[in-house]
Amino acid sequence: MESTVKDWIKADETAKEMLTRLFTERPFLPLPPPLHKLPLRPGNVVEVAGAPSSGKTHILMQAAISCILPKQWKGVQFGGMERLAVFVDLDCRFDVLRFSRLLKHKLIQANSNDMKSQTQYDEELFAECMRRFLYIRGYNSLEFLATLKTMNNQLQKQKDIQGVGVHLLVLDRKSLSLQSVMENVVQDLQKLLLVHLLLVLATKNSISGDKSTADELMRNTSSGPRPKHREYMPSVWQSFVTHRIHVAASEHDGDHRRQRTYLTEWILPSVNFSDRFVINEDGVSLIS
Repeated sequence: MESTVKDWIKADETAKEMLTRLFTERPFLPLPPPLHKLPLRPGNVVEVAGAPSSGKTHILMQAAISCILPKQWKGVQFGGMERLAVFVDLDCRFDVLRFSRLLKHKLIQANSNDMKSQTQYDEELFAECMRRFLYIRGYNSLEFLATLKTMNNQLQKQKDIQGVGVHLLVLDRKSLSLQSVMENVVQDLQKLLLVHLLLVLATKNSISGDKSTADELMRNTSSGPRPKHREYMPSVWQSFVTHRIHVAASEHDGDHRRQRTYLTEWILPSVNFSDRFVINEDGVSLIS
C-alpha cells in the first residue's frame, strides 16, 4: 500500500520540464495591437466589448491576418503564425474586400525596403494566406449551433489538407442574440478547446447604458475610478471568458482631425494601461 502511494505522488517531470512542455504546447501568440499587451495563448477566451462602430471587427480582422500570415516567405520576415483562422460571421456583414485590402497591405508593408514592391504583392503568397482563412456565415442561433457541432470534423479535415492546425476562432456577432442557447454554445466550445489549440475571440455589443466614450474611459482610468462594465450575458458565458477588453470611440478628433480615435481598456484582468488607436488603410494603428 505504501509503495502504491509513493508511486502515485512521484513526479514524472521537473518544474522546468513542465513549463517547457506547456509553453511549447500552448505558446503565447504574437497578436497585433491592441491585443498585444497581455500574454494570450490557445485556450484563452477573449471578449471584445464595445458599442457599435467602435472598431471591434477591425481588431478581429487584424488578429486573423496575423494568424494566417507566414513566419517568413522567400527570405522575407512576416512574423505571422502560419496557422488556420476560422472567422464565424453571425451578422452576415463581413467585408471580404476590406479584409483582402488589409492583407495585401501587410504583404506590401513587409517588402517596403524594395521600391518596386511598395505597390506590389506576391499573389502566390496572398492565395496561400487566404486558403488558411476559413469563413463561416450563420444567420441564426440554430445555424451557429449546427456549425459548432460539425466544426471539429471540419477543422480536422482542413488540418489534413493544409498540414497546419487552427490557432484562432473568431466569433463576430453584433446583433444576433444567443441567450437562449448560450449553455449549449459554451459546452460545444469547451469540447473544441479540448481537441484543438485555439484562442477564441468574440465580440459583444455594449448595452445602451454602457456606451462609454473613449474620452470618458481616459478620464476615469487616469483619475482613479473605472467606468462600470454592465454585464448582461448569462453566467455560463461570463465564467467561460478569461479576458475582456472594452473598446470605445472618441467624441473628439484631437490631433487626428481627419481620423476618429478609439480607446481600449482591459477589464478582465483589470490593468492600469490603455491604448489609443485609429483605423486607416493600414488597419488598426496605435497613436501616442
